[in-house]
Amino acid sequence: MLNEFLLGVGVVTGLNAFLALLLVLAERTLSHYGPCTLTINDEKKLVVPGGQDLLSTLKREGLFIPSACGGRGSCGLCKVTVLDGGDPLATEIPWLKPEEIARHVRLACQVRIKHDLRLQLPREWFAIRQFQATVVSIRDLTHDIKELRLRLVDPPEIEFQAGQFIQLEVPPYELTDEPVYRAYSISSPPSNRREIELEIRYVPNGLCTTWVHRHLNVGDPVTFNGPYGQFVLRPGNRPIIAIAGGSGMAPLKAIFLDMAEKGIARSARYFFGARSRRDLFLVEEMKALETRIPGFQFIPALSNPLPEDRWEGETGLITEVAARHVPDASGAEAYLCGSSFLIKAAIAMLTERGMPRERIYFDDFG
Repeated sequence: MLNEFLLGVGVVTGLNAFLALLLVLAERTLSHYGPCTLTINDEKKLVVPGGQDLLSTLKREGLFIPSACGGRGSCGLCKVTVLDGGDPLATEIPWLKPEEIARHVRLACQVRIKHDLRLQLPREWFAIRQFQATVVSIRDLTHDIKELRLRLVDPPEIEFQAGQFIQLEVPPYELTDEPVYRAYSISSPPSNRREIELEIRYVPNGLCTTWVHRHLNVGDPVTFNGPYGQFVLRPGNRPIIAIAGGSGMAPLKAIFLDMAEKGIARSARYFFGARSRRDLFLVEEMKALETRIPGFQFIPALSNPLPEDRWEGETGLITEVAARHVPDASGAEAYLCGSSFLIKAAIAMLTERGMPRERIYFDDFG
């Protein structure tokens, strides 16, 4: 009986392996779709090889689409309108609203080019460019966050709005066989067009963060594209409520530095959360803005201060701290940056205090 069982297992295993081989061979054979034409905004036509995904194909053609996850379908940023492109896949549905599905919106990373396609892309994406730069400094902000300063080489300058992000290219190295892209907010103000700063937190085994923290050195060349995003200061005089944690400091630092440089005087409270004192950074720089921006207040808090921290400031989750300071948010607008947990908690807290959902701004990196 045991021999018969083992024989049966061997037959099933062999059959599965054979079927898997057939699927691989079929994919290789059927994926050669020949040249396909992409018509963009009924104006521009591109003839591209079929069989590849739309996101990487457009990148090779010099058209860069926002994508924080590098094309894995886990951020939902690379939304494009694909006419005659078929129905969205199961991997896309969680990222698409019903009205977007009705308008033929798809995730570019999940669209396989098998025939001619008509696309609608926002005009501002045509201004996104690829840049070559050099690392001029790497500074430890905390035990797991590094500040990366890049000097532009080609082209030598970049124009962006405070709060926007770029996509940093990670070249092939021990953790990846091919280049990958990851999104990082610019932490420096747009007044310096020749350099940008990034704040990158280490994630164990993260493709980009490992490369930055363990392999990148001053003087190394880097490639990135951008700028992207709508996480920018809206015009008006409403009071500002900003909530962030960790490397979520980056875009808000850029926004408030830009306000200080331009003399924008608006009431603003910036709540920044960290776990313990060793996770807190740029406190002096942010406190200094209180003298440069009338009505600005920086409120750091620790959720789990250690005895040796000797912390006398605010404690608790940063959304709880903000809730204690903001009993009524109906007349303000909010800017959020941090983990998905922080953003969800902040949205719930702010809407409970009367802030309309449409006045809460953040970049959702998935």
